[in-house]
Amino acid sequence: MNLMTPPVSNPVLKDKGLEIVLSDGKPHYFNYYWLRDNCPTSFSSATRERSFDIFHLDAASVAASAEVTGDTLEIVWAGEDHVTRFPLAWLETYGAAGPRPDPADLPREAWYGDHYPDVPRFSQPELMADPATRARWIEALLVEGFTIITDMPDSDAGLTETAELLGKIRPTFFGDYFDVKTHINPTNTAYTAAALELHTDTPAEENAPGVQFLHCRANTVDGGESLYADGVAVANAFRHRDPEGFRLLSETPVPFFCEHDTYDMRSRQTVIELDQHGEVSGLTISQHMLDFLDLDQALLDDYYPAFCRFGKMLQEEQYMMTFLMKAGECMVFDNHRIVHGRAAYTAESGDRYLRGTYVDRAEMRSTYRALVSEGRFKA
Repeated sequence: MNLMTPPVSNPVLKDKGLEIVLSDGKPHYFNYYWLRDNCPTSFSSATRERSFDIFHLDAASVAASAEVTGDTLEIVWAGEDHVTRFPLAWLETYGAAGPRPDPADLPREAWYGDHYPDVPRFSQPELMADPATRARWIEALLVEGFTIITDMPDSDAGLTETAELLGKIRPTFFGDYFDVKTHINPTNTAYTAAALELHTDTPAEENAPGVQFLHCRANTVDGGESLYADGVAVANAFRHRDPEGFRLLSETPVPFFCEHDTYDMRSRQTVIELDQHGEVSGLTISQHMLDFLDLDQALLDDYYPAFCRFGKMLQEEQYMMTFLMKAGECMVFDNHRIVHGRAAYTAESGDRYLRGTYVDRAEMRSTYRALVSEGRFKA
């Protein structure tokens, strides 16, 4: 039996494109405009942006001739003094319909209430010093959605330099940073000593920030245990347990709000978020910032029970990870996936101070791609 790769034949020219048999032995069609627009010479090696503007062509792109030479497809263009040379491997990688391969599109791994001993942990000085360690950290965030950074400097600058390993600081209507401690005149339940129910942050924003950093600077109070659950694990189980409820929560946008003296933020979100593959990517949920449900009252006959069933699932012991944060640790987690809260504490019993900030998920994915791949320009 011949296991050798079949030879690539010369292309057949057609009216609007060409057809070529590639290494899989099957014919592949490529549109002339696409081939001309994506000629390797169309991109600047310095900026990595397209420098060729197809709008400036006087006539439609048409091949005068095309042939395969070695591992390269060579096209001579009609009406132009230009030749395009494509590596055949490049055509096979990027010529198929659909998005190009994305190293940041990693399958998620759900976790449960007993996960705390296995949470991925990274030392802040090592993250600062080693790009490979940073890549492993971001991969853990993409896959599990929750990590702990240890050995954090006891400073505002320590949080900033750590967050900026992922991307630019993402301000919200609370500012670039927020300080979680007991306030005399609180504008948020987090700024009290009361229990804080499981939630995602700032759902009232049209595009809530994607990655949250919570740097523990001090924690000597009685109580105040941190509560975390993986929204992917809970929503996937809910999908099997209650398919109709899952459909309602993943397809029906509901209103969220956050208002005070100087802001009145509003948005509509689905409680369960799906990605481009139809898989659960996260949640948007906050009992503190849920607005009046303005859905049709008959729809609420079904929506509210489903919403309550899901909310009760979030609090089931099998999903709830409970632990006490330590000074010098920073929790870093996907704010669109991981729900978090805390138990009540006694404010007079000690000192509890967390400083937080955000970076967008798109920035995190961008940084990961830059660390592990050169994209289309990979040699």
